[in-house]
Amino acid sequence: MHAGLSKGLLAGTILAGAGLMSGDARAQQAEATLSELSVTSPSPIVPLRGSGVASAPATGILPVVVNTFSPVTVVTADQIAREQPRTLGDALADRPGISASTYAPGAASRPIIRGLDNSRVRIQENGVGIQDVSELGEDHGVPINPLVANRIEVIRGPASLRFGSQAIGGVVSAENNRVPTFIPERGISGSATTGYSTVDNGRLGAVTVDAGAGNVAVHADGFKTASDSYATPLGIQRNSANESQGGAVGISFIGDRGFVGLSYSHYDALYQIPGGSAAENRTRLDPRQDRLLARGEFRPLDGPIAAIRFWVGGSVYRHDETGIGGDGQDGIRATFKNREAEARVEFQHVPVFTALGTLTGALGLQAGRRTLGTAGEAGGLLAPTDSRSNAAYLFEELAMGNGLRVQAAGRIEGDRSTGTATLFPGDFLPVEGEDPLSYGRRRRFAPKSLSFGALQDLPNGFVASLNGSFVERAPTAFELYSRGAHDATETFEIGNAALKKERARTIEASIRRAEGPLRLDATGYYTRYTGFIYKRDTGLRCGDDFASCGSDDELQQIVYAQRNATFYGAEIGAQLDLLPVGNGWAGLDAQYDLIRAQFDDGTFVPRIPPHRVGGGLFVRADGWFARVNLLHAFAHTEVAPIETVTPGFDDLRTEVSYTKPLDPVLYGATEVTLGLQGRNLLNDQIRNSASFKKDEILLPGRNVRVFLTARF
Repeated sequence: MHAGLSKGLLAGTILAGAGLMSGDARAQQAEATLSELSVTSPSPIVPLRGSGVASAPATGILPVVVNTFSPVTVVTADQIAREQPRTLGDALADRPGISASTYAPGAASRPIIRGLDNSRVRIQENGVGIQDVSELGEDHGVPINPLVANRIEVIRGPASLRFGSQAIGGVVSAENNRVPTFIPERGISGSATTGYSTVDNGRLGAVTVDAGAGNVAVHADGFKTASDSYATPLGIQRNSANESQGGAVGISFIGDRGFVGLSYSHYDALYQIPGGSAAENRTRLDPRQDRLLARGEFRPLDGPIAAIRFWVGGSVYRHDETGIGGDGQDGIRATFKNREAEARVEFQHVPVFTALGTLTGALGLQAGRRTLGTAGEAGGLLAPTDSRSNAAYLFEELAMGNGLRVQAAGRIEGDRSTGTATLFPGDFLPVEGEDPLSYGRRRRFAPKSLSFGALQDLPNGFVASLNGSFVERAPTAFELYSRGAHDATETFEIGNAALKKERARTIEASIRRAEGPLRLDATGYYTRYTGFIYKRDTGLRCGDDFASCGSDDELQQIVYAQRNATFYGAEIGAQLDLLPVGNGWAGLDAQYDLIRAQFDDGTFVPRIPPHRVGGGLFVRADGWFARVNLLHAFAHTEVAPIETVTPGFDDLRTEVSYTKPLDPVLYGATEVTLGLQGRNLLNDQIRNSASFKKDEILLPGRNVRVFLTARF
C-alpha cells in the first residue's frame, strides 16, 4: 500500500514541479529586524501554538537562535536551496564549531561537533534517530538527503540529554514535513530545486509538495543526485563517484487539539571509496533503507497536562561493500545489516505560578532496540549484537522575570548490550598456534545526566546564557565487541568488553544577538572527560585476520581504549550591516572556531579539526544577494602519536543570486531563485585533519555551481 501511494504522489509531484517551503514572500528587508527563528529540537518545553512552517530569516542573513539555553546552529531551507549539499557533512562542515569526516566526499561525510563524532553525535530526522550504521565506520554514509529538509538544527551542550547519552557530543536534526503538521494556506505549496557542479559533473534535483483540505494533510517528496569522480589540484580523485535517490509520502489528520500522522520513506545510494587500496580495489557501497515514522500531539482542554507528544520510528537498513578481493574477482566482500526501532513520548504540564516565577516543564520516556549484524569479510569485524535502552528525563524551566529564565534537566537510562567478546593478548600480537578466546557477554549500564542553565535578556537585543552539565555515556556494541578487519576503512578494529561509562563535565557560556545591524552567535566551552573512549593506533599492521597482525601491512590496527581528556574551544559567527543599498544592505561577515583536545599526559586526541578563521563582504538588496568570503584553516600541528601534520588551506568562496517574486495566479509560483556559487576558487590543496584518509585524498578543487529553485 505504501509503495503504491508513494509512486502516485511522487508522479504528481514531478508533474507539479514543486516542493515544500514557506509560502511567505522572501522580500529583502530595509533592516534586519527578524521574527524569532523557530526550532524544535533543543527542549521538550515548547509554546502551545498552532503547528505551521517555522519562520526563517531573509536570504543572506545569519540565522541566530536566541530563545534556547544551549547554542543551536540552524541551516535554513533558503541556505540548503542555495548550497545544495548532498550530505549532512556537506551542509555543516564550514559552520563554526562543526566539521565533517569527508571519508567519501559527497557521499560518506558525517558531521563532527566540537571534535566529537560517530557514537557521540546523534543524527535524527523529525525527532527519531536515523537508525543506520554510519557511526560504525567513517565509510558508511548517512541515509538523509538535505535537499528535502526544511532546516537542519545542530544542538550542543545540555539540551542534547533529551535524546540520550549517545548524544554526549551533540545532535544533528534534519527537520522536514514528511509527517505533515499543517495545511497550506492555499491548499497546496511546494518547491523544486536543481543544480549542476563543474568539479564532478554533479547533477541533482529535488521536489517536495504539501497539500491538504479539511482535516487531512498529505506530503510527498523525491530527490536524485549523481556525480562523477571529482577533480583536485593534482588531478582526478579516482573512485569517488556517487549517486543517490529516494523519497517519502506522508499523511496526517489535523484537528483543533492536535494531529497524528504517518510517513514512509525509502533511500538508496551507490558510492565509491577513494584513496589507497579502496580505490585500487574499486570499493563501493550501496546503502538502502526503508523507514516508517509516526508522530502526533494532543492538547487536553483541562487538567494538569498541557500537551502530549509522541514519536515512533522503525527501519530496515542494509549495505554491501563490493570490490576486488584477494582472489582478483569483483564481488560483494562485506554486508552490514541494521534493524532498529525507537519510541518517545513527552508530557508537558500546564504552567505553575510560584513565588519565584512561572514554572513550565515536561517529562519524557524513551525506549529503543537495535540488532546489528555483519557478513562476508566483515563477519569477523562484529558478530551479531543486540542493544536495548530505556530512559526517563525531566526538563523544568522557571521564568523569574526581568528577562531571566533558569532551567534544570535530568535523565536516567538503562542500557543493555549483548554480543561476542574476544580476549586478545595484552600486546595485541598473535600467539603462534592459539586463536583469541571468544565468548558471549552481556553488559549493563545505567548512565545518568544532569544539567543546569540560565538565560538572561540584555540591553540592545543581546541574550546571554550559562550552562553546566554532567553526562554519562555507555559504550556502544562496536566499542565493546569489535574484533576484526574493516577493509573499507583500512583498519583492524579491536573492541574492549571491559570499557566503563564515559563521563563528561561541561561548562559553556554564550552571547547572542539576532536583531538590528549586528548579528552575533558566540560560545566558549570547557569539557572534562573521565574515561574518554577513543581509537588508539597501536602502530601494528594487520591483514584480514588477527594471526597476520605484526607480519602484514595492509590494515592499521586500532584498539578501543579509555583515558581522561580535556576539550575546550570557542565558536563565533557574526554579521554586520554597514551601508544601505537599495532596499537592503552591504556589510561584513566573519567566523572563528578553535578546538583543543588533550589527554592528561599532554598528548593530543587524534583527528581533531583545525583552527579556522574566515570573513568577507556581502550585499543583499532588491532581490539580489552577492557574497565573497575566505575561510582559512591553519596547519594542524597538535597531532596524536603516529598522526601526521595537516597543512593549512584557503577556501575562497563567492556567490551571486537573484530572487524574483511572482504572481502565483499568473505563473503558478510565488518566486524563483537563480544563482552561481564558487568554492575553492584558488584551487588550493585541501586536506581534512579529522579524516582517516587525509594523507590519501584531497578534497574537491575549484568548483562552480549553478542552482535554480522555484517555490509555489
